[in-house]
Amino acid sequence: MARKKRWSAEVTEHSDALELEPLVFEKDDPKEIAASLKRSADKSEKRKAEPFRSAMSMLTFYINRAGKNLPADRKKVLEEAKDALRHLYGRSADD
Repeated sequence: MARKKRWSAEVTEHSDALELEPLVFEKDDPKEIAASLKRSADKSEKRKAEPFRSAMSMLTFYINRAGKNLPADRKKVLEEAKDALRHLYGRSADD
């Protein structure tokens, strides 16, 4: 029997707010992840929040849903992507 997909995987793959590039969260370069999320958020017409918040929310959602199953090196890349995303939008860590 095939394993049923989790709802969080479904949200990540088929978000109504952002159309994500395939395998965006599997990239090894935090700057590439951030740039991809920025492109998706900037061009989205369905999002309810400003582009920065939508992109950061999707990244945070992915990290939180992966939880303890996310290897430390992968989490480090994704946390660095948060900083890169802030930089792309001219935000500080306090925003």
